[in-house]
Amino acid sequence: MKIRFGIGLGAETGPDKLAEIVDHLEASDVDSLWLSELVYSQAVDPFVGMAFALARTKNLKLGTSVAVLPGRHPVLVAKQLASLAGLAPKRVLPVFGLRSAIPAERDVFVVADGSRAAVFDEALLLLRRALEDDQFDFTGDYFAVRSVAVAPRPDQPLDIWLGGSAPAAFDRIGRLGDGWLGSFVTPREAQRARVQIEQAATVAGRCIERDHFGINLAVADGAPSERLLAAVKRRRPDVDPSEIVAFDWPQLHRQLDGYAEAGLTKFVIRPFGDAPIAEFVERFVAEVVPRQN
Repeated sequence: MKIRFGIGLGAETGPDKLAEIVDHLEASDVDSLWLSELVYSQAVDPFVGMAFALARTKNLKLGTSVAVLPGRHPVLVAKQLASLAGLAPKRVLPVFGLRSAIPAERDVFVVADGSRAAVFDEALLLLRRALEDDQFDFTGDYFAVRSVAVAPRPDQPLDIWLGGSAPAAFDRIGRLGDGWLGSFVTPREAQRARVQIEQAATVAGRCIERDHFGINLAVADGAPSERLLAAVKRRRPDVDPSEIVAFDWPQLHRQLDGYAEAGLTKFVIRPFGDAPIAEFVERFVAEVVPRQN
């Protein structure tokens, strides 16, 4: 199975740094760059950032880690993805999630109370049909559209990966997704998640490819600040931060070994701290690119 590593950008990487980073990654033969949906931050919008980076490169893949789907119209999202895939075939890696991890940003993605999961499921179905089918009508519980004909459709269907760390998310991935990009889970939890996703896919008469399981990991260059550790503890108060965040590169390698044993093959590595992004890229290239096969 193909082992691949990409770089994830966080809230502090704004428009003024993106061009330099993209050019550096392309010149260094890095596999992929992943842009997070962080509305109230310096981060570039993931779809805008993808278009910008794809236009500057010929080999670098671009992904979202992750974009929120409920609260967006799936046909418009399909048009965006189809346009990106037409401009840069085989280099667009969409990953969607249920909601923002940042409570204040959840107000932006408007969905009726209590219906977010159901909206997500229906949006995924409509998104996939818009990317793959000829002209069609669709009437569901939350969306009704006529004469849907998104063009140009990708020559090959786009793989749509999903995030999530709850049993309901793993079931959804098995039923509706093409892969999983997890975060803030331990290797043991990741292994259980992979098994549950595969079982849900089997029940749904589907199959998730074995190399379509990944994880978003953070690495610090030395002990992270209390502020950063507190942020991790808010996400996972039940887990020691050192189990899901690497405090240095040797620890990252040990964690990578654990996730690989759990059956994961795709890794998005992001900086965890205040080190300059250019230094992080150089260290990333030296440390993990040689692990690719």
